[in-house]
Amino acid sequence: MGFRCGIVGLPNVGKSTLFNALTATKNAEAANFPFCTIDPNIGVVEVLDDRLDKLTKLSNSKKKIYTTITFVDIAGLVKGASKGEGLGNKFLSHIREVDAIIHLVRCFETEKIQHVNNKVNPVEDFETIKTEISLSDIETIQKKLDKSKKKALSQKEIDILEKSLETLDKGIDLNTLENSSLPFLNQIGLLSLKPKIIVCNVDEANLKDENEHTINIKKTYPNEKVITICADIEDQLSGLEIDEKANFMKEIGLEKMGINKLIKEGYDLLGLETFFTSGKEESRAWTVKKNTLAPKAAGVIHTDFEKNFIRAEAVDTDDFIKFGSAEKCKENGKLRIEGKDYIVKDGDVLFFRVNP
Repeated sequence: MGFRCGIVGLPNVGKSTLFNALTATKNAEAANFPFCTIDPNIGVVEVLDDRLDKLTKLSNSKKKIYTTITFVDIAGLVKGASKGEGLGNKFLSHIREVDAIIHLVRCFETEKIQHVNNKVNPVEDFETIKTEISLSDIETIQKKLDKSKKKALSQKEIDILEKSLETLDKGIDLNTLENSSLPFLNQIGLLSLKPKIIVCNVDEANLKDENEHTINIKKTYPNEKVITICADIEDQLSGLEIDEKANFMKEIGLEKMGINKLIKEGYDLLGLETFFTSGKEESRAWTVKKNTLAPKAAGVIHTDFEKNFIRAEAVDTDDFIKFGSAEKCKENGKLRIEGKDYIVKDGDVLFFRVNP
């Protein structure tokens, strides 16, 4: 199981540059004019994991397969997008297809790159995108409440939609509604409910020290996930060899690549975790939702594994690496036999036993 993460924002905030850095493909055109991206660019990125690297080496595996994330570079939205401004309806439809949203806001000043509003104000930019998404959801709800469609709804569903409409009209986040309302609202594809990360795109000078723009974002949205990235630096790093990359990062005082932070935050945002399988043929990372039961995790590998699940032999990655193999873990009392009610933990190395 992977997930799709859409990069959204106003034109010329660095979306395509960030996409190029994330995918290291240079497939996304980055240029200094609005609506440079019309059709979304899509890239599948491996989630590098040193735990898998070590497991592969210890098991002497023929293949190593990382889990993946799909990033979607969605064209710049503008004020009025929900009414079709700047091809807005088309762009909003692309957001419906992703699991999480990266709201990229520009937090750097330069005369070389024009801003669509002729001023850099990331809080105002984020509010523009947020408003257009809300207006799109209002239209969706109103269509659902249309007389001809209302007959197909239960009274409870009508009440939820009317409450949601009232909430959005007041400019309040839909996530403040009762949890019991959210499953139904998610079914109808409301964009406001998509998990989101605000990414502040800064220049190299402000990569280590917060500037006025990033401070304002964090103060204004204390309950949102906010991270800082220099998309231009990340793009440069993505094209370097390992040694060159390490030297460049040391030179500019960058301890960890921003894209690694972004991937980690994406996993946390969607409540994802990783388990491993490891053997002579391959060592592989698998992504599941937190609190996934062992049979369901087995089903990620093959649907028949879930139906025919007997038990799972589980070893913590640290123990596997410490003792060198599942057999050695068993000898040292570190291998566990788990049944159908076992909740998979991040870092588990699992060996599934199933009926033939």
